[in-house]
Amino acid sequence: MQKTANINSRKLKTVGLSLDKDWWRQAVIYQIYPRSFKDSNGDGIGDIKGITSKIDYLSSLNVDAVWLSPFYPSALADGGYDVDDYRDVDPKLGSLADFDEMLSKLHDVGIRVFVDIVPNHSSNRHEWFKEAIAAEPGSAARNRYIFRDGKGANGELPPTNWPSHFAPSAWSHESTQGGKHNQWYCHLFAPEQPDFNWDNREVEDDFLKTLKFWADRGVDGFRIDVAHALKKDLSEPLKDQARYPDLVNRKPGDNILFDRDEVHEIYKEWRQLFNQYDPPRVAVAESYVPADRLALYASPEELGQAFNFELLNANFNAHEYKTVVDRAFKQAKSIGSSTTWCLNNHDQMRPATKYGLLPTVDQIRWKNSAGKTSPIDAELGLRSAIAASMFIMALPGCTYIYQGEELGLQEVLGIPEDQIQDPQYLRNHKVDVGRDGCRVPLPWTSSGTSFGFGDGGSHLPQPAWFAQWSIELESNDPKSPLSIFRKALALRKSLVAAEEMTWHETGDQHVLHFSRPNGWHCITNFGRGHYDLTGKGEILHASGPLSEPGVYLIHGVETTGNDLPPATTVWLKA
Repeated sequence: MQKTANINSRKLKTVGLSLDKDWWRQAVIYQIYPRSFKDSNGDGIGDIKGITSKIDYLSSLNVDAVWLSPFYPSALADGGYDVDDYRDVDPKLGSLADFDEMLSKLHDVGIRVFVDIVPNHSSNRHEWFKEAIAAEPGSAARNRYIFRDGKGANGELPPTNWPSHFAPSAWSHESTQGGKHNQWYCHLFAPEQPDFNWDNREVEDDFLKTLKFWADRGVDGFRIDVAHALKKDLSEPLKDQARYPDLVNRKPGDNILFDRDEVHEIYKEWRQLFNQYDPPRVAVAESYVPADRLALYASPEELGQAFNFELLNANFNAHEYKTVVDRAFKQAKSIGSSTTWCLNNHDQMRPATKYGLLPTVDQIRWKNSAGKTSPIDAELGLRSAIAASMFIMALPGCTYIYQGEELGLQEVLGIPEDQIQDPQYLRNHKVDVGRDGCRVPLPWTSSGTSFGFGDGGSHLPQPAWFAQWSIELESNDPKSPLSIFRKALALRKSLVAAEEMTWHETGDQHVLHFSRPNGWHCITNFGRGHYDLTGKGEILHASGPLSEPGVYLIHGVETTGNDLPPATTVWLKA
């Protein structure tokens, strides 16, 4: 069938915002995990009205856009990434009217909005899946998903060996969902998240309707969840996934489950839709693919941007950082996209914690032990995290910040087992305590039952130490992480220029120095010694205290006071 979209060709303008088509290329985008941001009605769950009530705070951060993790109706089998209805708001979080009000007020203060789109799978409560379970094998309803007969004499075995992220097998028998036949359905994540059949044109058309629904409401951009997984090799007979893949002879783009070449035809069609708007809607792909494949998703003919997760996974190390930056910058320039930088998100350990651990520490084992298996240098972790944040803010491209990162929050450890929500723990034989530690509701104040999150407690337990890291407390401390972030992001707006950078020799393998075309210089000390800043330029801002004037000894080394301490970033004007 010819791939044509039923799209309205009229130009729709985004109310209250400039029509600069390139606004996104060097934007700062703040990720909000709605259920953990702010609770407006005291039920322990963050909501849309809660976000609206904190627009002044978001504005004070000087961010260009917010990205909302899923707020759709959901049973929360996977934190909202199990979607019941893609064109509505979870009643526990509000209504479409609440969403429209939030969107309008964010636009009024110049903040754009991204929403999360989850196209690989729905929830098992989606109307389509309920129809599929009730329907006959081979029916049109079942063809929206991936149903197959099982192996074995009586079909008692899964159709293939495909693995799930949240369970041993990517197949569950339909009887587990109330089905009366003898088929299995595919789910690359939790059993409550059945995968769509993206070989079915009906699925493609419905997602175009979803994208248009939100774009017509004024949404500015989309974050595409698991963008690399939509297309699968569903040719019969279904093939098993090789246990030990042949990486030498394997042709890129022909993996059975991930990063297939056919997925790019979908995103080319989405781009046609996005370009019907003025300015065009933007999108960023969550694609866990090799670096040389990432550029395909970020192409201007497709989504336009793709997350670069290499820094997120890198150690706080000068060589690693420079290698990642050079590779990412080169790839982005080759296709005309912009680079993306992030250190944290709703799936990752807080950087202030990660950087406080030795690189050799098994982080999963450490989290499972509530931090008892290895010591942590929390002070070094915090200094390193803020230094890394100012480093990526200065880079050409788009910076993503996850809520709480600006406070320097540590990972929350030791959540009682009966309060853990993450299926990563519940489904994988409890071998990984999961991601709840970075999803704990924010501390707005230093007192109260939920530190200002709401009047009715919080859906995940907040530790007592949150009192010392509240937005209230940090707002009144000029040396706090929040104050450092605010000043940095305000400065960044005035300093950002062309998407170019130049590396400068430092004479120290642990120190990186680059400049932007307007004389903005960024120097980061990744090492343990001090670095002389004499003659480098006028200091604009630093991620932490610099050396005091005068001559003194540090680790037996005589310094002059004009030095960059370890785990510190400084911005200068030359």
